Amino acid sequence: MEIIVDGYNLIAADQGLGGDLERKRSWLIQQLVTYQRQKGFEIVVVFDAWNAPTGDRAWETRHGIKVLYSQYGEKADDVVVRLARARGASCVVVSSDREVRGAVERFGSVAIHASEFAEIVYSLPRPGGRDALELADERAIHKGGNPHRLSKTERKRREILKKLRV
Repeated sequence: MEIIVDGYNLIAADQGLGGDLERKRSWLIQQLVTYQRQKGFEIVVVFDAWNAPTGDRAWETRHGIKVLYSQYGEKADDVVVRLARARGASCVVVSSDREVRGAVERFGSVAIHASEFAEIVYSLPRPGGRDALELADERAIHKGGNPHRLSKTERKRREILKKLRV
């Protein structure tokens, strides 16, 4: 399984986007390296560089984490969706953007909100000792059918969440 992460969404979920972004990017990558070593998943992190006229999209690998910067004039969201389309159901996408999550789910990918993944990766204490699945129960919206059964998308998302946990 491959995890595609919208880097700035994940940073914002934990630390906010103010301050030294280079330091925060390095910190995020280090956290993902630790997570990758424990779980063994391939991880691609995409960062926005759409307003930085640096030329072509840049790939680099840092300690086993693939890092991709979008091209000038291109949003990281577009890159994340394109990568998910190419990989289909074999990937998990981490993004806070509702449109991105909806788009990648149409390709069969599983979408995880950045704050949910941050809690997994950063091992943040849970409010009241509840885990992410219990909190997701509170947010689940049922639209017809058996009111006690979650939607197929939600069941698939929860199955992946269990695999992502350390």
